[in-house]
Amino acid sequence: MPGSSTGRLFVVTTFGESHGPAVGCVVDGCPAGMPLDVAHIQAALDRRRPNQGRLTTRRKEGDRAELLAGVFEGRTLGTPICVIVRNEDADPRDYDRWRGIYRPSHADFTWDARFGHRDHRGGGRASARETVGRVAAGAIAERLLAALHGIEIVAWVDSVENIQCDPIDVNAITRAAVDANEVRCPDTPAAIEMIAAIDAARRDRDSVGGTIRCIARGVPAGLGEPVFDKLEADLAAACLSIPAAKAFESGSGFEGASQRGSEHNDLFDTDPAARIVTRSNRSGGIQGGISNGMPITMRVAFKPVATIPREQPTVDSAGRPARVDPRGRHDPCVLARAVPVVESMVAIVIADHALRIRTTGLS
Repeated sequence: MPGSSTGRLFVVTTFGESHGPAVGCVVDGCPAGMPLDVAHIQAALDRRRPNQGRLTTRRKEGDRAELLAGVFEGRTLGTPICVIVRNEDADPRDYDRWRGIYRPSHADFTWDARFGHRDHRGGGRASARETVGRVAAGAIAERLLAALHGIEIVAWVDSVENIQCDPIDVNAITRAAVDANEVRCPDTPAAIEMIAAIDAARRDRDSVGGTIRCIARGVPAGLGEPVFDKLEADLAAACLSIPAAKAFESGSGFEGASQRGSEHNDLFDTDPAARIVTRSNRSGGIQGGISNGMPITMRVAFKPVATIPREQPTVDSAGRPARVDPRGRHDPCVLARAVPVVESMVAIVIADHALRIRTTGLS
């Protein structure tokens, strides 16, 4: 499958460059008859869009979604759905002088090594602007998952630099609680510290990274494949495909590696409705690559933003010494705007696996 597409039955393709005319997505495989309107997609894009406050890029994009195909009279047709968002504040002039220079920790050099030709304007396809299409597709996937199983997906900022969010009740966390502050951390004291740390990095002409936690509630048992397409493997691949993502944990993650089996095992039991459940959830809702009906939990780590407004040494495409001093519009921390991107990628993967065990249309 081409590198801009993902999924087996719920197939998502994103398109467009950071400073090109538009970005967007094509979603193929969504069953016919599902209620869908542009307002639902727009609400998701509004959470991701730039220029949301002093901690984000000043690029002024309305990110207005246009639904071009696949929906008629408010319902999906079962044909490819196309969503386009036109770039309104593209300004490639900031990048023209760096056309032949490799910016530290960017995809400039590797893109040339792979393709021999690239769009230098803001990183082209390697820019986080590409995630507009992911979020639009994720909104469609979430609507499908709600219709099929009542699945809810919520992500939040768990850490910024060395500031850690207190443990959250994952069964009660809501998007409203997450969106209550600009850093999208539901722990108010930690959020205040996080905002101060991001603001300090911005003033220092630097950047910071951190982690995002995510939970998917209501996922039925039986989703996933037992070998190469394990549910957690597909979730990891999807989340690690997000720009700036560097690590992924499922369930207990690395912490589980320091425990004994007697500590880590999730013991089976039944709930008051006689459903089989586990007493703990260190497996993160997935065992043997297949969902077990418990909430699916994960964590994704994001590196500090590579573009920082200070001069750094580098080389040009001929290997000659050069210096780069970016003047563009960039986030000092991607985490708050990455929250809806993580939710979208999780929704896209679960939707694809949900359709693998279902073949009829929606009623």
